[in-house]
Amino acid sequence: MYLTDEEKEMLDGKKGPSVKKSMEILVALGESFGAKRLIPVKSVHMAGSSVVVAGDAGTKFVEDMQKSGGEFVTKVTTNPTAMDPDKWRDIGISDEDHELQGRLSDAYKNMGANTCNTCTPYLVGNTPRFGEHLAWGESSAVVFVNSVYGARTNREGGPSALASSLTGRTPEYGFHLKENRYGKILVKVEADLKDMTDFGTLGYFVGKVAGQDTPVFCGIPENPSLEDLKALSAALASSGSVSMFHAVGVTPEAPSLDEAFGGKKPEKTLIFTEEEKLKAEKELDKEPSDHVDWIQIGCPNASIEEIKEVVKELEGKKVHPGITLWVTTSAAMYAMADRVGYIKAIEDAGGTVIRETCPFLARTTQFAPEKGYKTLTTNSAKMAFYAPGMFGLPAHYGNLKKVMRAATTGRWG
Repeated sequence: MYLTDEEKEMLDGKKGPSVKKSMEILVALGESFGAKRLIPVKSVHMAGSSVVVAGDAGTKFVEDMQKSGGEFVTKVTTNPTAMDPDKWRDIGISDEDHELQGRLSDAYKNMGANTCNTCTPYLVGNTPRFGEHLAWGESSAVVFVNSVYGARTNREGGPSALASSLTGRTPEYGFHLKENRYGKILVKVEADLKDMTDFGTLGYFVGKVAGQDTPVFCGIPENPSLEDLKALSAALASSGSVSMFHAVGVTPEAPSLDEAFGGKKPEKTLIFTEEEKLKAEKELDKEPSDHVDWIQIGCPNASIEEIKEVVKELEGKKVHPGITLWVTTSAAMYAMADRVGYIKAIEDAGGTVIRETCPFLARTTQFAPEKGYKTLTTNSAKMAFYAPGMFGLPAHYGNLKKVMRAATTGRWG
């Protein structure tokens, strides 16, 4: 793989041991994927920001890189951690995780990261421009920025993202190359997409078939909301391993069907009808009983508009006794929601707004049984898809109105 003189100096250790180790990681990664060179990156989003992911060994590795002089040379944001900074003890996070998480977050902060601790960094200042090369982790964010913004990134793990942060480079392969960004599967959307849950259902349906292939949607409404596209991105990356999609007339690299496919014919065609939508909803709504105990809104992290909708559904009502309602969001969205009274409204109704963490990146398998949770109720296709396998909690899945009705009545359906 070709290296510039500056990159050779990095690899030879002339820029310090942390940069040398980072270059060794990136060169090995690039050579394994047949990359011809390294390219500069405009930003990094760090997926390995929770100690549930990093563990003791990963935390020590990050600390060692920082102690050996590591300093980030590009914009860096962090994914959710294992705990809410204020409510961590209330939601069942251990003292050990609290101490370890503090060490990991401090190491990232001391190297220059914006420790925003969210899976939606594009809402809090890390918003890429069209064509920019990135090194991002977090599957839903990768799909979103590749597709909606037209930025270019592969799915990065913790070590490769850290290496890119310290060198400002990433290997040029995969979705950094135009020829790998064209669609392969045509999806004709005939069902009515009314809300973000419908978009999540569509993503779940397509991801199962697409695997790693890039789908091209035809028939999506012309002006979907950010929340709609966020839900679609998350679901595609969950039931499949999709890293990018095109929506004709909506996303920047798909002004036409022909351009989305790069002049080639689709390898496969799917049709998403009302019947398919209903079938997919039933597959995600796995819990046959009407029992509700833990309700989770905000996967990926809730935007200010989503929090506003929760407040609207709770107006004049109370969360049913025995029900735990979580709205998970970033610190920045929390601050905005607090300023306009949304946090108080949710808490006065009996709910809790959790920031900087989520069920995936906290010790849910430990605290959920301790809390006595038997089901998880959500409007997120991603959460509904993963909850049974990851947490042992069968899911109720439906749109926000249905989920919030369960929150206040104590029953599903």
